[in-house]
Amino acid sequence: MTLVVLAAGMGSRFGGLKQMEAVGPSGETLLDYSVFDAVRAGFTDIVFVIRRDFEMDFRKNIGERYEKFIRVAYAFQSLDDLPTISLKSFQIPKNRQKPWGTAHAILAARDAVKTNFLAINADDFYGRDAYARLAEHFAASEDCAMAGYRLDRTLSDNGTVSRGVCTTDVAGFLHEVTEFTTLRTIENGGVVDEKTQRVFHGDESVSLNFWGLTPAVFPLLGKLFAEFLALYGEEEKSEFYIPSAITALVSSGNIRMKVLPTNSEWFGVTYREDAPAVRTRLAELVASGEYPTPLWGN
Repeated sequence: MTLVVLAAGMGSRFGGLKQMEAVGPSGETLLDYSVFDAVRAGFTDIVFVIRRDFEMDFRKNIGERYEKFIRVAYAFQSLDDLPTISLKSFQIPKNRQKPWGTAHAILAARDAVKTNFLAINADDFYGRDAYARLAEHFAASEDCAMAGYRLDRTLSDNGTVSRGVCTTDVAGFLHEVTEFTTLRTIENGGVVDEKTQRVFHGDESVSLNFWGLTPAVFPLLGKLFAEFLALYGEEEKSEFYIPSAITALVSSGNIRMKVLPTNSEWFGVTYREDAPAVRTRLAELVASGEYPTPLWGN
């Protein structure tokens, strides 16, 4: 299995690659924990999807630290990485600078990935159980799969968050992912989306970009991307997002996506104020024996 880390936006989010948040007891980053959990779940390869403009900085400061533990490769997301299907006359908008979104980032890894793979965000903590469950799934099935986290365990005390709420059929296969962008807890223990006023119980499954996929999705994503560009490519800020792409592939019957409920706790540094709580939780996990410190030994 291959771990695909979507890291093309790291430079802007972290204010420079050397300033990744140190949150573990020995200065580990959230990415360190993701790679550690993947390795012990049996992943043999990692592909970082990055931008060309910070390639050397990324290799030196991030990629090289993992080369003793897993095979490391790179793929590059760029604005001019376009499909050739029916787009001979397409022109990139003059003022557009950002690439085309998270589903486009996965597509950028198509030449580097030859096995079943897991696509994750670079700056989220997903937990050991999620990796283990996905590895068990791929050992028995060629269906795609994703980790389903409890909504009420993925929120922030410091502001609203965006989450993709999943609906499934009776067999646990994904039907749809619906994005809600202003979620917060309410007094009765439930969750509300401020924009739509939709109220949730809190036990709903949400997607946190933990996608188990097969190489067969690459040509399917390429076709969807061409359709996306035909409809929205002239907009300067349009983005080809993973949840909408996955929902389209599921709806069309091109893939089946099993939702794997996980006991793992997710967390991330959505707001700078989240960092102290993340440090505390990681220290607790280390103290319980879930992780060593330093994470990779001396």
